[in-house]
Amino acid sequence: MSKKISDFIFEEDRELTISFRESLMSGTPLVNFENRYISKTGKIIWLNWTSIPLTNEQLIYALAKDISYKKQLEGERAAEFVKLDKKNQNLKTLNYKTSHDLRSPINNILALSNLLDLEGMVDKENIKILELIKVSAEGLKKSLDDYIDHLKHADTLEIQEQELSFEEVLGDVQKTISTLIESSRAEFTCDFTALEIISFNRPYLESIFLNFISNSIKYARPNRVPKIEITSKVEGGRKKLIYTDAGLGFDMNRVGDKIFEVNHGFHNNKESKGVGLYLVRNHVHKLGGTISVKSDVNVGTTFTITFK
Repeated sequence: MSKKISDFIFEEDRELTISFRESLMSGTPLVNFENRYISKTGKIIWLNWTSIPLTNEQLIYALAKDISYKKQLEGERAAEFVKLDKKNQNLKTLNYKTSHDLRSPINNILALSNLLDLEGMVDKENIKILELIKVSAEGLKKSLDDYIDHLKHADTLEIQEQELSFEEVLGDVQKTISTLIESSRAEFTCDFTALEIISFNRPYLESIFLNFISNSIKYARPNRVPKIEITSKVEGGRKKLIYTDAGLGFDMNRVGDKIFEVNHGFHNNKESKGVGLYLVRNHVHKLGGTISVKSDVNVGTTFTITFK
């Protein structure tokens, strides 16, 4: 009682507190005002104030709530955000560097392939192989260029969408991995007549097709040609893409809840990194869609993407 209440206010908050107190004294209610006080032990206490003046009675009713723990959590969360932002910046730099550095060897491959005189070659098999190398290199260069453009817009909250042809995007992806498709002798059955165009992000759609197809080839049943069916439809006003293969499939009772999680592989394949399906779901969800899966062991898998 020997000290004024203002003596306990944290020095940096005194001027602001005085200004709000003057408004309160003139009849303006004070709601959710926060300031700091110094306790007897020297500890800083955060208080949240709600004060109501009754001018006729010359009284002020004030309620203060200790929110020190809440402020501590906010501080810890802010510190974590700073750490995450730093990690995000480092990853962004690494992405730019990796994408940029990969372009040089790709350009070298293209330059070397252009120097070769295919007309002077006799072996048709070698000619075909060299043509496939060139097509694959061109496809990879385009993917890297698109990826770098995508990174430039990654800081914006809005993901760029455009009207895309399922057939055209699928064709570009097939060209990029044409050697993989030919060596596996994969068979495609595609029908986009029910829905030819979709509003979506191009790099995302290319990534979806790329991961689906590579997985179908990677996890084909032994001694079986990979068979892939891709269709589109409109059902109940919802636009859908249905992708089906006749591969190894999954035991949905065992892995159904983990199939889209990162770093989960479900078959003994050294090439599996457990990232592809995670990326697919991430692409779909970012643009407001959903994805579901049905699968049976040694029968195949069907993925259904429902667009927003």
